[in-house]
Amino acid sequence: MKTIVIYNSQTGFTKRYAQWIAEETGADCLELSTAKKKNMTAYEAIIFGGWACAGSIHKISWFKNNINQWAGKKLIAFCVGGSPIENPDVSAFLKNYFSEAELEKVNVFYCPGGFNYEKMSTPSRLMMKMFIKTLKAKKDKTREELEMIKMISSSYDISDKKYIEPILQCLKK
Repeated sequence: MKTIVIYNSQTGFTKRYAQWIAEETGADCLELSTAKKKNMTAYEAIIFGGWACAGSIHKISWFKNNINQWAGKKLIAFCVGGSPIENPDVSAFLKNYFSEAELEKVNVFYCPGGFNYEKMSTPSRLMMKMFIKTLKAKKDKTREELEMIKMISSSYDISDKKYIEPILQCLKK
């Protein structure tokens, strides 16, 4: 199956997952800005990866705007974020981010990545510092909030190649 993996990455986690998927499948792998200029008619499967930030998937609108145009193709979207895969908010986030009609056409996955403050853009870094400060100032923090403060206060990497397995299985179906 001729496949392309298209990604948008800020700090490298999404790019890493896109490259892992491409290596395992023999797919073409392109950064979004390059892929936007490419004709997708030759591909039977289109995989898009973006990074999760503040309740959205960065640059996914391009993919979502093309779903109907790509009828008949296998469509997969994945997002990479800083939350562990076990976080129950992740699946709710993904289901709410796509409409029921879109979910009938697109298979959606989450891959845990991490935070790399050194590679973040200045606005993203400032936004995270403000978020951490707000969380720390909150009275009566929940156990989850305390854990989040500890986790996102510095760079970390929880990415693992094993998290692409559900995407690979979906592609084979």
